[in-house]
Amino acid sequence: MNRAAYLAAPLAILGTLALAGQAHAATPCDDLADIKIPGATITAVKAMGVGALQAIEVFGIPPLPTSAAYCRVNATLKPTPASSIQVEVWLPPQETWNGKFMATGNGGYGGTLGGPRLAMRPAVKAGYAVAGTDMGHTEDGAGGSADWALNQPEKIADWGHRANHETALFAKALIAAHYGQGPRRAYFTGCSDGGREALMEAQRYPGDFDGIVAGAPANAWTRLMASFAWSWKAVHEDPASRIPDASLAIVQKAALAQCDKLDGVVDGVIEDPRRCRFDPVVVQCQDGQTKDCLTSAQVAGLRKLYQGPRDARGKSILPGFPAGGEATPGAWPLWISGEKAQHPSFARSFFANFVYSDTGWQLAQLNLDKDLKAAKAIAPVVASDNPDLSAFKARGGKLILFHGWSDAAITPLATIQYYDAVRGKMGVKSADAFSRLFMVPGMSHCFGGPGPNSFDMLATLDAWVEGGAAPNQVIAAKTDNDYAELLGMPAKTLRTRPLCAYPKTARWDGKGSTDSAASFRCELE
Repeated sequence: MNRAAYLAAPLAILGTLALAGQAHAATPCDDLADIKIPGATITAVKAMGVGALQAIEVFGIPPLPTSAAYCRVNATLKPTPASSIQVEVWLPPQETWNGKFMATGNGGYGGTLGGPRLAMRPAVKAGYAVAGTDMGHTEDGAGGSADWALNQPEKIADWGHRANHETALFAKALIAAHYGQGPRRAYFTGCSDGGREALMEAQRYPGDFDGIVAGAPANAWTRLMASFAWSWKAVHEDPASRIPDASLAIVQKAALAQCDKLDGVVDGVIEDPRRCRFDPVVVQCQDGQTKDCLTSAQVAGLRKLYQGPRDARGKSILPGFPAGGEATPGAWPLWISGEKAQHPSFARSFFANFVYSDTGWQLAQLNLDKDLKAAKAIAPVVASDNPDLSAFKARGGKLILFHGWSDAAITPLATIQYYDAVRGKMGVKSADAFSRLFMVPGMSHCFGGPGPNSFDMLATLDAWVEGGAAPNQVIAAKTDNDYAELLGMPAKTLRTRPLCAYPKTARWDGKGSTDSAASFRCELE
């Protein structure tokens, strides 16, 4: 396909978007099936009333009742002949629409609309027109599998960056058709791979969104896959180094005993794990000891995980994992150390399908120096760790990053490393004018964990974009149901804490309730 033909569909959509700034005839929900948007085929349109069941199709979650009415539109986008990007757009009634649009990212290798639908639920209830995409392929349910990418450069490009851009163009055109005018503001929110996608939008397509939230971003994708492979070498390759789930509690207990009190509040959460100099040798079995301890091989594996991957010269490839969250449910056993941990499957699938186009490639063949060198060719398509965000800033964009300190999927230290690089590249004053990073003590991967992990970054971003002051803190809550917001369930607040704009951290005032955010101040160490 020549360049002119390749650009035809996006340019035609942009022509449609030219109507966004003008009032024109609105199109009712039922008639949207007949709307013609170049490069897109609308496959289904359905009016969803309050209480109607919406399929989720991820994590085994059953269909959930809607809490707000909307018009659901499904479509297939084909920016190239090899593309088949499935998108879903939810349009609230005119009288409840806030005039804004929010697109949400996917997770892992994508392949389903389930993850986006979960993030779309609270946003459509808040009045946003929302959209999500499967990233351009259908996943077979194998989790960390990327078999779809084998010898499929266009599908890799769709997953790497194009699917969200095309979805934004299509959704804006559809919004203009439905309401008679386009969105006044456009936002993108995503966590995990969705965080990678968020930063990809800021770097590659800075004009798509006015504001972006990037949570736990998997943005250094090729180096991240090397770190995932490193996890396998550390605690899987040698059976003697494997750490049973029950042993993780021993490690976490020791880490908390040493470091929980560093912030002045003993609450099972380490405010800033970088201050924790924990060495797992303290839980190594002594002569004759066989219970409540780890073997020397297991301790050696733990040290490698805390250290992070190194190349043949000993240079760091990516930071390791902080101590203190090892036994958190759904953390290390799911991602790092369990028999079916996801780090190894993600890494094997990436190098086999993206890098070497060899389905027989196995982690036993791993050579980090050689494999990272081979992955350089694909890095510009899939990695979004470029610290130059000047184009996004120049268009007036605002960026919020966040990351949980107890994340076992993606090391939170990598997000600090990236944000420091942005500040180094653009200057601290320049970076702080349009970006913020919030570290979340005790939070696992994107949600959950023992710390306060419920917060509204979209509302925070919206207030900032709309002219409010740059956020220096965000109030987070710990509830009795970490998944209540996503699932539309009631929850009881147990305690609140401020999340502080990096590099500040929360300090207790020494007198107020440690369960109240009002008793804490954001201060520099």
